[in-house]
Amino acid sequence: MDKFNQIKAIIASLEEDAEKFYVKGNKAAGTRLRTGLQAIKNLAQEVRVDVQNQKNQE
Repeated sequence: MDKFNQIKAIIASLEEDAEKFYVKGNKAAGTRLRTGLQAIKNLAQEVRVDVQNQKNQE
């Protein structure tokens, strides 16, 4: 559950950068957004593996 909470925290922190990129056209914010999204992707994969492992143990 800790990794899931980390994903939620990253999404919340990226909200400002998403607005800066899409509304104001700030390219540096786009770079930060892409970096954060990559971190989310990696954490999501870890969560998927954990869920699969727990499911297979039952």
